[in-house]
This record gives sequence, structure tokens and C-alpha cells, in this order.
Amino acid sequence: MVLAAAAVAQDPAQLVAGAKKRWAESPHGPMLERILPPTFEPRQLPAAKSRGARLVVQYCVQCHNLPNPAMHHAAKWPAVFERMVLRMRGKGNMGELMQEMMAGVRAPSDEEAKVLLAYLRGNAQKPIDPKKYPELSSAEGRSFKLACEQCHVLPDPLRHTATEWPAVVSRMEKNMEWMNRVVGNQHPPDEPQLRIEEINAFLVKRARKG
Repeated sequence: MVLAAAAVAQDPAQLVAGAKKRWAESPHGPMLERILPPTFEPRQLPAAKSRGARLVVQYCVQCHNLPNPAMHHAAKWPAVFERMVLRMRGKGNMGELMQEMMAGVRAPSDEEAKVLLAYLRGNAQKPIDPKKYPELSSAEGRSFKLACEQCHVLPDPLRHTATEWPAVVSRMEKNMEWMNRVVGNQHPPDEPQLRIEEINAFLVKRARKG
């Protein structure tokens, strides 16, 4: 318990740096680093100084880059989280390899796990209500759907303000490049393309005010 408290008190940047050092020294490092894109930082976590946010940094970066709570919607997080906790306990779906990879990795206590899951679900992606946005069938709406549905449920435009959305979309574009998803580079003529200007136009028009 003392070790866990000390880890939570540690600077998030130090925890991330320590994780990357472990990856560099591990034969499985390249695979671990590729699990999630490296575009999300501790300071970008919702309520970044809360206990839930600090537990995300403490436990999640042991095995991969920092997850954004909005990468899943609230209904999906429990199953994902349960799978991650099993892996941290040296179990899970990769047998002996998982036990080897998880050597030295600490799992959250039952109480910490409840806090962590509540934080992830409380800050999860809020799905759009298509009934409220009939313009999803427009060119801008189709570009928005093409981009976002590759990785998660369509986000509600009210999640961010008009000034916030372009930076979020830019980060998502980098994520898609990392994950080898459809991005706006050179494509065959009949292949769908990512149109950032149309995505931003759709979101900015319908963003949260203030």
C-alpha cells in the first residue's frame, strides 16, 4: 500500500518516462509501444489532478502509451478494463507470453480498480444522438462519420467548444496515421479520403458554446 501511494504521488511525466525506459529494455517493447498512439499526455486527462486520473497514469502506462478515457464509450469500458486488470495480474488472453511481459507490473487493488473504472466511465466518449443531427447525411457529416467510426462511437459535438475541436481533430488524425487508418494522404481514386476541413466544419458549427 505504501508503494502504491508513492507511485500516485510521483510526477506523471516521470511515470511515463519510466515506462518508456522499461519498454526500451524489454524484448516486447516495440509491441507494447504500438498498442496505443503516443498523442495523449497526462496534462490532457480530464480532472488531471484527480485520484482517478493519477491512477490511470500509474497503472496504464506500465504497458502502453496513455489511454484517453474518450477512446471508448461508458458501456464498453468495463469489459476493456476487466481485460486489462487480468493482464496486469499476469493472466489474460496471451498465456505464458503475457506472464513474461507482465513481470514486475503491479495491478490495482480492488478499491483502486473501482476508482479507476468510475473515472474512465465518467469521462468516456459521449455518443452522438443521430436523431438530433439529420445533417449526418451531408458531405460534412459523412466525412465526420468516416473518420470517427473507424475507432470509436461517433462523439457528440457538444463534448467540446468550437475552439477546442480543431486541436482534438488534429490529434485524431495523428492517431489514425499511427494506427494505419484512412488518412488524407495519397489514395486510389475510389478510396475514401479523410477531409479534415469538412470534419472541423461539422463539429465547429455544432460545438458547445463557451
